Amino acid sequence: MEAAELKIFPDKDALARGAADFIAARVLDNPGRVALCLTGGSTPEGMYKVLATKPLPWERIHIFWGDERFVPAGDPLSNARMTMRALLDKVPVPDAHIHPIPTETSGPEESAALYEKALKSFYGAEVLDPSKPLFDVVLNGMGDDGHTASLFPGAPQLNERLRWVVAAEPGMEPRVKRVTLTFPVLESCRSSLFLVAGAGKAAMLKKVLAGEDFPAARLKPRGDLSWFVDTAAVS
Repeated sequence: MEAAELKIFPDKDALARGAADFIAARVLDNPGRVALCLTGGSTPEGMYKVLATKPLPWERIHIFWGDERFVPAGDPLSNARMTMRALLDKVPVPDAHIHPIPTETSGPEESAALYEKALKSFYGAEVLDPSKPLFDVVLNGMGDDGHTASLFPGAPQLNERLRWVVAAEPGMEPRVKRVTLTFPVLESCRSSLFLVAGAGKAAMLKKVLAGEDFPAARLKPRGDLSWFVDTAAVS
């Protein structure tokens, strides 16, 4: 793993454009099947709207999510619902290439098992090979408490190295159960990109970039790691 790159943008709009350009470039670098692992949140939502304007080979792109709240697919809290409205409803990605975390199940544990099965089927193996990344790009967010995906400070899921997907308790509002990819799966990528915006994230961003033991600082991708932040977040 190379040293992380830090890029600072003047505002959220510039951050969205820069991140969309980054992802578009990574997509175009791969002439074959492309796998993107997306995230929820207001900052990625703005980036998705920009990405939707890009003339990319959408027919080759597969979409996954790093985590999901255990709510119905149409619920306003759903990460997949937000991504659909901001991006996927506007671009010609085949329906069969969109892989949301299933939530119409008996519980988050069943959802996790089903998504792990789907990821392994897509990957074509039961064990991750360091030389064969699962994703081209993993998009990450960082919470005020330093969490990423639904991997919260102090949670037992932080130490999971065998399972690909697990159920998680809510670590912050909204207080709903979650389903999340684990670190080994989030790290199986060619590029990993954090998007962080706003003065409210400044104190935690400083700690995470300094390497303090928060979940976002624990992420050690196989490929390159970039932090795209706005000036407010490094204020």
